[in-house]
Amino acid sequence: MEKHLLNLDNLINNILMPFGLKVLLAIAIWVVGSMAVNTFAKVIRRMLNTRLLEPTLVNYAISAIQVGLRIFLVMGILEVCGVPTTSFAAMIGAVGVALGVAWSGLLSNFAAGVFLVVLRPFKVGDYISAAGQTGSITEIGLVTTTMLTDNNLRVTIGNNKLFSDIIINYNVQPTRRIDLRCQIAYGVDPSAAIERLSANVAKIANVLETPAPSVLIVEFNALGTLLAVRVHAPTPSYGQVYNDTNRIIAATCAEAGWPAPAAYQVINQGRIAPTPQSPELKQAD
Repeated sequence: MEKHLLNLDNLINNILMPFGLKVLLAIAIWVVGSMAVNTFAKVIRRMLNTRLLEPTLVNYAISAIQVGLRIFLVMGILEVCGVPTTSFAAMIGAVGVALGVAWSGLLSNFAAGVFLVVLRPFKVGDYISAAGQTGSITEIGLVTTTMLTDNNLRVTIGNNKLFSDIIINYNVQPTRRIDLRCQIAYGVDPSAAIERLSANVAKIANVLETPAPSVLIVEFNALGTLLAVRVHAPTPSYGQVYNDTNRIIAATCAEAGWPAPAAYQVINQGRIAPTPQSPELKQAD
């Protein structure tokens, strides 16, 4: 009986108590360390925000800092618990290689996301066309970018597909040019049409005076004269000026009473005179 009690006392004092203390110490280190990591991340976020950096870049930096500090925290806990960190580091390396092979597409999206943040071809809020989609950027994530289209659809695009495609950013320049066409029929004086259209489009709200609006002759075709109407507008007002210019062109044509352009053909219904024969042919007959 005494032997069993001695074994139980040895189990409690030499095995369970040290192990329990290590577990409690590991939990305490994790809780305190996590609080310290979160506090440090908040301080870094405030510092980066005061420098007016890109929000996406700030999120990337904070995420990287938190992941790195938590890895060091876990390694410290393992050291306290007596687990050799060299074997742990080797295990992380093996897992990293396996994940790299299995998630090659995901990692390519991640790498493309890093390049999107560093090179900044666009930022959150920009209106772009890329990967066959057009809309406003709402979020640039680690592996995907989210876009809101004009018909209020949320589109998620992989960063690798987005970065490898042609990106058109409509918000980079402060102004944009609007190019529209106006087809007038034969019989309408092109000079008078140009003068009337120029006067009317110049009255559209948010049309810039410099460069001045212009109406030019593009070509003479089967329908009549094709005119080009070109105006410049601030980038935020592009849609409004585009729609108003189309409306003014239609209103100007109706107000002037210009006929609708239509192709026509001239048909000669007269008799074709016979071709006179040469003297040699007459002698042959």
